[in-house]
Amino acid sequence: MPDTKDATPSLPLEGMPAPDFSLATNSQGQFILSEQTGQSVVVYFYPKDDTPGCTKEAIAFTEHAAEFQKHNTVIIGISPDTALKHDKFKAKHGLTVTLGADTDKEVCEAYGVWIEKNMYGKKYMGVERSTFLIDKTGKIAKIWRKVRVPGHVEKVLEELKSLSQ
Repeated sequence: MPDTKDATPSLPLEGMPAPDFSLATNSQGQFILSEQTGQSVVVYFYPKDDTPGCTKEAIAFTEHAAEFQKHNTVIIGISPDTALKHDKFKAKHGLTVTLGADTDKEVCEAYGVWIEKNMYGKKYMGVERSTFLIDKTGKIAKIWRKVRVPGHVEKVLEELKSLSQ
């Protein structure tokens, strides 16, 4: 029998329906996953606005946004930051991707990315940089956990192209 002590029973897996969510976004918007049926969705989780890795990732998704649109795909980045903070982050860096405010961390928890982290021996809760590619039917096509930013957006785009074939 597998050890389930550290496993979250509801952890989403590839092939499963993506957990639905509704989040406030930048520019006083609202993003509802279930309303995206008929197009693919890239949901990427990141720890915090305006930090080096998160900024590079958001810029990379912005730079490739037109390519994702060609494949009928929307992108949403999610962090625990507020929608107002997202507005400032987008304006500062010229970002075009939608950013969702998961201030209560419910979406992060539903996707299993709100985890215990350890830095310099200090344990704390935070977002594990992760990306979920959701297909046109609302199922999870691909999951990337513990994402390293360099080259990641290109990998997501490559996987999206293989889905479209």
